[in-house]
Amino acid sequence: MYSFDYQRPADRAAAAAAAKGDARFLAGGQTLIQAMKLRLSSAERLVDLGGIADLKGITVAGGTVTIGAMTPHAAVARSADVQKAIPALAELAGSIGDPMVRNAGTIGGSIANADPAADYPAGVLALSATIHTDRRSIPADAFFTGMFETALQPGELIVSVGFPVPQKAAYVKHKQPASRFAMVGVFVAQTGGGVRVAATGCKGSVFRVAELEVALTKSFTPEAARVVGVPSAGFNSDLHASAEYRAAMVSVMAARAVAAANAR
Repeated sequence: MYSFDYQRPADRAAAAAAAKGDARFLAGGQTLIQAMKLRLSSAERLVDLGGIADLKGITVAGGTVTIGAMTPHAAVARSADVQKAIPALAELAGSIGDPMVRNAGTIGGSIANADPAADYPAGVLALSATIHTDRRSIPADAFFTGMFETALQPGELIVSVGFPVPQKAAYVKHKQPASRFAMVGVFVAQTGGGVRVAATGCKGSVFRVAELEVALTKSFTPEAARVVGVPSAGFNSDLHASAEYRAAMVSVMAARAVAAANAR
């Protein structure tokens, strides 16, 4: 690991001031620290956000679940408010990694990292969430821009994520056995404006599946999802699964997610 300066500010203003120059926010460290240990990433300064109290917490108001950026996955999973308003989101959080990862990792860190196989991006995109930063509010459709890339500007700090409460929703993934990352993960959300479907673990970035959205808006049933053919162009192919397999599994996972959503 390369040497670096470590700072733990007590408020957002101090965090923003510390983030000048070659600095990285530390929002749980489940990815960044590992990358730095392997010398795959470096920074002159790490700005630990763990001491900023107002970046943590969950509120439900006006049909929106708002989750502070430094709220751990475990807190989302066990939140009675989230379980009642958007049970699919609580279940997604509970499926991430292992207990250590769920207690250390945070929602803000996860979506800022934008790992192509991470779970939270699928929920953010399918639920049409809004990412609130210290500078602006970014709609989910504009947030994820590529592999490990987002619309965040240098030094921009995620403050919270607002999730509109859907009519029905569910998330199902085919896990990589060792990492528990999604080889194929599909989040389905039925809203007043139609159905949104987001897939993770399949391409370089999370994406919406237009073919499934059209079919499920017409008929929100597992059968409607199961017969949709998803083109494999652009899908990942590796030692775990081919592009064709992943594409076929998107419809399978979507059908399971619809069945789970309808069963609530």
